[in-house]
Amino acid sequence: MELLHTQIGSYRFVFLLIIFSAIIAEVVWNWRTERKAYHIKETLANLAIFFGHQFFGKVVFAGAKLFTLDLAYKITPFKIENTFWTFLLCFFLVDFVYYFFHWASHKTKLLWAFHHTHHSSTLYNLSGAYRLNWFGGLVNLFFFIPLILIGFSPTFVVGSIALNLFYQFFLHTEAIGKLGFWEKIFNTPSAHRVHHATNEEYIDKNFGGVLIIWDKLFDTYQEEKTKPMYGVTTGFVGYNPLKIIFKGFEELLKGEKSKS
Repeated sequence: MELLHTQIGSYRFVFLLIIFSAIIAEVVWNWRTERKAYHIKETLANLAIFFGHQFFGKVVFAGAKLFTLDLAYKITPFKIENTFWTFLLCFFLVDFVYYFFHWASHKTKLLWAFHHTHHSSTLYNLSGAYRLNWFGGLVNLFFFIPLILIGFSPTFVVGSIALNLFYQFFLHTEAIGKLGFWEKIFNTPSAHRVHHATNEEYIDKNFGGVLIIWDKLFDTYQEEKTKPMYGVTTGFVGYNPLKIIFKGFEELLKGEKSKS
């Protein structure tokens, strides 16, 4: 478990450097093209939520999450050897589990209470990619434990999840149009713009992480045809990070459920 924590931490700085460099590049693109994809208060809220998510995920919940993964690996009688090919298989299976987890996050009120945070922005840009609920780590981990119980190491599973989310970061932009053949197999900014839209024909579509083939297999794929309108169906939430984090739980307590 100690080794896993060290390995994850060693790549975090590189990931953060790439993430913030890409955001700065997109801000420059936004300014030069006058696309109005950024709003200063919205961006500050996104950054506050990002740093809060880092604190809760990497500090508050990190020990419990790594302990749970390590325990699952210790009790399973199966152990899959760590090789390049088994990592590719693990990455592929993580992406499939992510599709199911993402689908469930839209279809169930409890999981939507967590996921609401990510969809509540009315703008679509890279600063909102990690606009993730601070307490999501309490539930999402359990969807991936079965992969450890069948023998994949925690290092491979956690590494695959991290790479999956890192790829998805680059999907949250309007700066990239359609990508031709790539659209047939992989998730793209165009496909993910559909996922974040409140247009009636776009709601509950395109749940894939890295691969879009799951959506095509399970009939949840929708091509981007008309301009997406972003946010949730109940409207603008605000710029207060705490309100953004807890709005989904407020809906849950009231028995309501917005969509996106």
